Amino acid sequence: MRARYKPWAADLIESHPEIIIPDPENFRGRWHEVFGNDHPLHIEAGTGKGRFIIGMAKANPEVNYIGIELFDSVIVTALERVLEEPAGVPNLRLLRVNAKDLGEYFQQGEVDRLYLNFSDPWPKTRHAKRRLTHESFLKLYETVLPSEGEIHFKTDNRGLFEYSLTSISEYGMLLKDVSLDLHANEPEWNIMTEYEEKFLKKGQPIYRLEAQFQSN
Repeated sequence: MRARYKPWAADLIESHPEIIIPDPENFRGRWHEVFGNDHPLHIEAGTGKGRFIIGMAKANPEVNYIGIELFDSVIVTALERVLEEPAGVPNLRLLRVNAKDLGEYFQQGEVDRLYLNFSDPWPKTRHAKRRLTHESFLKLYETVLPSEGEIHFKTDNRGLFEYSLTSISEYGMLLKDVSLDLHANEPEWNIMTEYEEKFLKKGQPIYRLEAQFQSN
């Protein structure tokens, strides 16, 4: 997700290192120290403006969350939303990094669940390797998730969803709770992203799946 350039974003981000961790590579294997507990750790790659990850953190205080977003102009909105919370969001941190470098920030098995919400579909065939459900990314996720770790994936793009079903299946992962229209019978626990609400208002179906790595 990109947004209009905000020249003040970098200063605000740097003034809140307690929320947007400036040196995440130093905490690889030690995220429990950052949160001060041994709760499960869930991360969202491409957290955007933060609606989903903040909602999840507030709804599940027994889980630690990390939202990953590359662009200052986007992650600063997530930061502002955290700062607006009267009691803060103590079980949430943000990282201003590229998701393709997850292995630099998390050890094997350190992340219990990964969320991929409304990722760029990269519709051209020559760009398939950039899709976050491409085999190369699944290999990356396997290096930070435990042997039976989970990926939860949502998109409005049917082409990307069909591609992901194939890619994930061929990788040997177990597919669970596949939905071709999430909001036709929306579960109570669903927390929408900004994009999800936008597409829902347009009447577009939301596709969702859960996938689990299989221990050898």
